[in-house]
Amino acid sequence: MDRHRGEALKLKEHEGKQLFKNFGIPITEGYIARDVKDIRAIEKPMVVKAQVLVGGRGKAGGIRFASTEEQLRKAVSEVLGMEIGGQKVEEVLIEERLNVDRELYFSIYLDRRTRLPTLMMIKEGGMDVETADPALVMSWPINPMVGMPQYIAREASLEIILDSGPTRHLGEILEKMWKLFWEMDCELLEVNPLALTFDGSMVAMDAKVVLDEDALYRHPDLSVKVSSRTAIEAEAREKGMSLVQLDGDVGVIANGAGLTMATLDVLALHGAKGAVFLDLGGTDDERVVEEAVDLVYKAHPKVILVNIFGGITKCDTVAEGLIHAKDRLGAETALVVRLRGVNEEKAHEMLRGKGIVSWRDLDEACAKAAIARGV
Repeated sequence: MDRHRGEALKLKEHEGKQLFKNFGIPITEGYIARDVKDIRAIEKPMVVKAQVLVGGRGKAGGIRFASTEEQLRKAVSEVLGMEIGGQKVEEVLIEERLNVDRELYFSIYLDRRTRLPTLMMIKEGGMDVETADPALVMSWPINPMVGMPQYIAREASLEIILDSGPTRHLGEILEKMWKLFWEMDCELLEVNPLALTFDGSMVAMDAKVVLDEDALYRHPDLSVKVSSRTAIEAEAREKGMSLVQLDGDVGVIANGAGLTMATLDVLALHGAKGAVFLDLGGTDDERVVEEAVDLVYKAHPKVILVNIFGGITKCDTVAEGLIHAKDRLGAETALVVRLRGVNEEKAHEMLRGKGIVSWRDLDEACAKAAIARGV
């Protein structure tokens, strides 16, 4: 059975920046290197950035700085081949290191509550923006029939106290961001950071673009391969599974997109983040369950949390698959299971017989998964 659904297509930074450039958004110029032999002569301080589709590359050592050719060669050789979030770095972006006065965060995303595209601004961008003070965050809904109104740029500029020059630049950049978002059928457009330099210019130092894959037929000239998803995501798709790789340390397997998202939300309440989530769907095949665990394990999570509400999917079938898969998990990966629904009593008994503790309450299971991370 084909379980493929409409999926999002994430672009690597250099692919996103090419779209930025096409739409006139100022970017830091650079080039791609897949081998030390690709390095060009260095004339100014440079930055080497791993090109992966998962977050946290900076903390993982995937961003290095170089002021000499020797430092550049060393940085490229060390970053190429390293593994970040279960993804091997096969190419790096080498670009000029800017002298930055201030870093800001801007994104346009689809707000499911308002059912409108929304512009978000965080007054302090860069690393750890996820933990920014809520007082620094602002957002504006965008009417697609109107587009990006000028008053948003004026309000944003007042909030970050920009003078007339950068204010004009910001307005132009926001208009071009909206044009890109709308015309290219984006689900997410993120600039972190949008840098304000000491000479008053504004430059996108990073680019995160997520496209609606079902709309790619409308962009035949787009030079982005659908295969630019992570290796694990690609393997899951080949097997007919819906999997998305994230930047946390808990692997989540659930049946149903809504239950999967709810599981991630409850995990977040307990201070944990998903490393990957896999929607098991309504399978009744224990071999599929085994494959799901094997796939999630490849992302190297500290914990695998399985959350099943048995209806079409029977709990005992899932338990059988988990029992078969458990022996292949490394000792460093904990397994936390929550089962409710059809044949749940039988399933809990089966798991207990194999030394696997299972829960009926989702909050308790998520709390256990958060603790099992050992953070």
